[in-house]
Amino acid sequence: MTRNNPTPKERLRDFIASESAGGILLMTAAAFALVVANSPLLPAYQNLLAIPVQFSAGDLVTIDKPLLLWINDGLMALFFFLIGLEVKREIVTGQLRSWKQASLPVYAALGGIIVPALVYVAINAGSPENIRGWAIPAATDIAFALGLLALLGSRVPGALKALLLAIAIIDDIGAIAIIALFYTENMNLGALALGLVPAAGMLLLNRSGIARTIPYFLLGAFLWICVLKSGVHATLAGVITAMFVPIVAGEDRPLERLEHALHPWVALLILPLFAFANAGVSFAGAGIDALLAPLSLGIAAGLVVGKQVGIFGACWLAVRNGLAHLPPGIGMWHVYGLSCLAGIGFTMSLFIGNLAFADPGSMAAVKLGVLSGSIIAAVVGVIVLRAASRERMRAGDA
Repeated sequence: MTRNNPTPKERLRDFIASESAGGILLMTAAAFALVVANSPLLPAYQNLLAIPVQFSAGDLVTIDKPLLLWINDGLMALFFFLIGLEVKREIVTGQLRSWKQASLPVYAALGGIIVPALVYVAINAGSPENIRGWAIPAATDIAFALGLLALLGSRVPGALKALLLAIAIIDDIGAIAIIALFYTENMNLGALALGLVPAAGMLLLNRSGIARTIPYFLLGAFLWICVLKSGVHATLAGVITAMFVPIVAGEDRPLERLEHALHPWVALLILPLFAFANAGVSFAGAGIDALLAPLSLGIAAGLVVGKQVGIFGACWLAVRNGLAHLPPGIGMWHVYGLSCLAGIGFTMSLFIGNLAFADPGSMAAVKLGVLSGSIIAAVVGVIVLRAASRERMRAGDA
């Protein structure tokens, strides 16, 4: 089998390798942002992200945003485009194409979305102004989690990485739905209606079996502008565009070709750039009281406690009641370690936090909660998985 037509195992291995490298780079970028934000370079960092960047096409359209929003609304649309490609491939040809394969990750992902949100709401019940952030701890950062799994090496069963990937993909579907349903305000129906034009064009390309990707990109860029102007979050244009890219067109596989080409750019450039732009929180004057404030504590507890209870509890109940089965070579301790790592919310949590809260004070609390919760989840997850691997080795020796 040539690399031009990789097998599913080869695609999974390449994906995890690239995602793992991206996760390590993501950690480095986030750490660098924290160092800069807590140094004399903080004003330069803030000024850099506030640089105005303008795009105009004659008198037809003008987009004038600071650099930070071009990263969050523009570059992250490519991230969501890649998510859309991965979701479509997994549903049509991958691990989610049948209920037998998808049942365990579906139950796990649902538990990992619902329980963290409930934990957050319970802690913020007395602070109604914070309730809007209920979805922040429901997200999982697949790049960070797979990066840590890569550091554990062969101690972690390969099937566990595939399970984490499937859970994260379903989690991403949930995050996309949440953003579309709960974080869209002041909708411009005219711009949204205009977006039907490029969508119809991509549908026609798909039905005609067009394999060239440039027409999809051009129409997708037009759709992005329409969605941006409509008030719906512009990154969703990436997901919509991905749904129209054909998996097979004649002898070509345009979706897999695009996925393979885009993934290194997203994992190694766009996500680390997002992390650097959004993780820079100053701890000046922040004491334990800042971490124990309802907003920060709700996010951290949702990521650490909610993810563990939600994912592990859903998997345990599903397996115990015969609704799903664990993959070969995976025990419940592995699932518990995975549920801990799934509490690394980072990229998607910060992204949803930016949609939920506009004022700098709330965003500082969001970043504090996301960073503290993600770090605790990462440390606990690594400890549990190392212990599970030692238990597995002892069982093998016996």
